[in-house]
Amino acid sequence: MQMSYAIRCAFYQLLLAALMLVAMLQLLYLSLLSGLHGQEEQEQYLEFFPPSPRSVDQVKAQLRAALASGGVLDTSGDYRVYRGLLKTTMDPDDVVLATHASVDNLPHLSGLLERWEGPLSVSVFAATKEEAQLATVLTYALSSHCPDIRARVAMHLVCPSRYEAAVPDPREPGEFALLRSCQQVFDKLARVAQPGVNYALGTNVSYPNNLLRNLAREGANYALVIDVDMVPSEGLWRGLREMLGQSKQWAGTALVVPAFEIRRARRIPTNKNELLKLYQVDEVQPFYYGLCTPCQAPTNYSRWVNLPEETLLRPAYVVPWQDPWEPFYVAGGKVPAFDERFRQYGFNRISQACELHVAGFDFEVLNEGFLIHKGFKDTLDFHPQKEAENQHNKILYRQFKQELKAKYPDSTRHC
Repeated sequence: MQMSYAIRCAFYQLLLAALMLVAMLQLLYLSLLSGLHGQEEQEQYLEFFPPSPRSVDQVKAQLRAALASGGVLDTSGDYRVYRGLLKTTMDPDDVVLATHASVDNLPHLSGLLERWEGPLSVSVFAATKEEAQLATVLTYALSSHCPDIRARVAMHLVCPSRYEAAVPDPREPGEFALLRSCQQVFDKLARVAQPGVNYALGTNVSYPNNLLRNLAREGANYALVIDVDMVPSEGLWRGLREMLGQSKQWAGTALVVPAFEIRRARRIPTNKNELLKLYQVDEVQPFYYGLCTPCQAPTNYSRWVNLPEETLLRPAYVVPWQDPWEPFYVAGGKVPAFDERFRQYGFNRISQACELHVAGFDFEVLNEGFLIHKGFKDTLDFHPQKEAENQHNKILYRQFKQELKAKYPDSTRHC
């Protein structure tokens, strides 16, 4: 009997000691947190000890905090920027797929998630107060029902400066409250959206494409910046990770991913063999082939399609930049930002490629990876609104090239 009593006493003493240890560890944890002053220190702490995996509640709390901040104005004062509605942690050497879209074009995000296995960063533009509300409710629904988005997607919001995005009320999220799966969210979005080109907003607000691009690639070392209605070839992220991880020689190099467009987007080719079969029967053609052939011609598509088949992704040949080439590329290091004065249509990507060239970057075309744009682009897309914006940006581009001479006085390269 005495032995049984002694055992019970020892057990309770051990249990009490364990509880005290847990309490001490919690106090130590809280003291460490209290010692981190300011948002910057807290973010550094999370980089070392990231929550894994992030819960739905954590993601929703991040969304609410980003919206409650009221956003910040861009340098022009015309737009309000909400960074990090959704956040994702990533390896500093990872390759981010950075894209941008109006709210109506967000259904394309589903296809990007299927093809790109790494982190994505999406900048969303809401041209009206109603679109801003839809964007926040949509983000709330995606964070609730899509684990892949919680794990891999960063999302930012931009709207005209006169509007403020509101924190969605969980009691009033409209029909999105009835959804119970990620697929249902995208299906619902496809029904309420009116997909089209990003610049055709039906408002007097200019689509700030370069602001959105800069926001999407912000904080990334390596980034592939594309339009939201493009799809990468299968395995492109893995190939880039392996190639970039094998060497540190990529500073100052823009790795060009050839871009194509497909007549019918029912089945997007996954690899180069499938692409070439469609290319031979004119179901696939170089990007912008019918709208601005010189804008992509330096990629040298005839050389690319005749390269020998290989299993490993690598640079195949060097191409000197020439105006008006606007390639899609992966580059790391001190990559010049997109000039945010360019809005709507015309010269927004050419200007950044031009500065890459003047800054000393070389362009090397990859052998296997590619991008596919859904649908052929042609002159029927070139309506009067685009023509007016194009002329304005054409004048700005001339000014931009003169500014580069002052910005890079020692460069021997010019646009």
